[in-house]
Amino acid sequence: MMNQIGIPNLDKALEASLLADMARVEELMRSHIKGDYPLVIETSRHLVEAGGKRLRPLLTLLAAQFGDPSNYDIIKAAVCCELTHLATLYHDDVMDDAVLRRGVISANKKWDNAVAILTGDYLFSKVSDMLADIGPEAVKLQAKTFERLVIGQIKETQGKSEGLTQIEHYMKVVADKTGSLIATSARFGALLSGANAQTVEALTKFGEKIGVAFQVADDLLDVTSDETASGKTPGTDLKEGVPTLVTLYVIAANNPDDKDLIAKLNGPISESDLSGVITQLRSHKALTDVKDYLAKVAKEANDLLVDLPEGSAKEALKSLTFALVNRSS
Repeated sequence: MMNQIGIPNLDKALEASLLADMARVEELMRSHIKGDYPLVIETSRHLVEAGGKRLRPLLTLLAAQFGDPSNYDIIKAAVCCELTHLATLYHDDVMDDAVLRRGVISANKKWDNAVAILTGDYLFSKVSDMLADIGPEAVKLQAKTFERLVIGQIKETQGKSEGLTQIEHYMKVVADKTGSLIATSARFGALLSGANAQTVEALTKFGEKIGVAFQVADDLLDVTSDETASGKTPGTDLKEGVPTLVTLYVIAANNPDDKDLIAKLNGPISESDLSGVITQLRSHKALTDVKDYLAKVAKEANDLLVDLPEGSAKEALKSLTFALVNRSS
């Protein structure tokens, strides 16, 4: 049974605690980004108020359940993880020349590229300010994470390195661009709750795995989604020529029967071809192979939880993995 948190079969007491803490995260996030300059206030609130899944702060709060979750620094860290994510979205939209983000007009289109870039920079500054209050270890963790986010973006922009296949390159980009911040979100919660070192490491690795699973599930949704149920319009990435694991699997197999399909997948798909390409991909072996890979990553994520204490928090993390993976089914 689903709930307000988005995790099926969640323990009622834990759900109430998480809802209360998520409300504190939202309140602090909105108050912390306030500035003295009206335009900065408006632009920085733009994506905060557009909503989103809030996966990163949720994972911080869940990981904190393995120690003492009452430390207010955990709320601060959860805010920092979400603001870091939002800052990268402002920058991504400039690089992608995006028109929409989370159902609203993107900042680069509502204002301009310079304003969008500077808004992202402003949010990064607010993150640094808050993390400095937590301590030097938090600042260093954020710096290392930011390094991976930037390197992942550079890798995506520059293309694969010599010696890597396109699929290997893509998965490295996914690990850096998506997995790294979700891993850090879990690590912050575990560290600041005082969880033991073994638990901290297990939750960090778990976070990276579900970060990868989250992106692979998103790739599948681009082909399989029912827009009404998922909120994602099928074929969005296909129309823009954005590689996904599904399209890369088709291209890598290089089946002679797929010659025409592969030619189309090597660039943006026209509106007239889109429906036919989606139909072909939905019945293609590559789709099944990616689903199998996603199930493997999900199992690897849950295997990392084996030595964690039994209880509602551990069950919630398993259910979170299930929910993320089954967005694509």
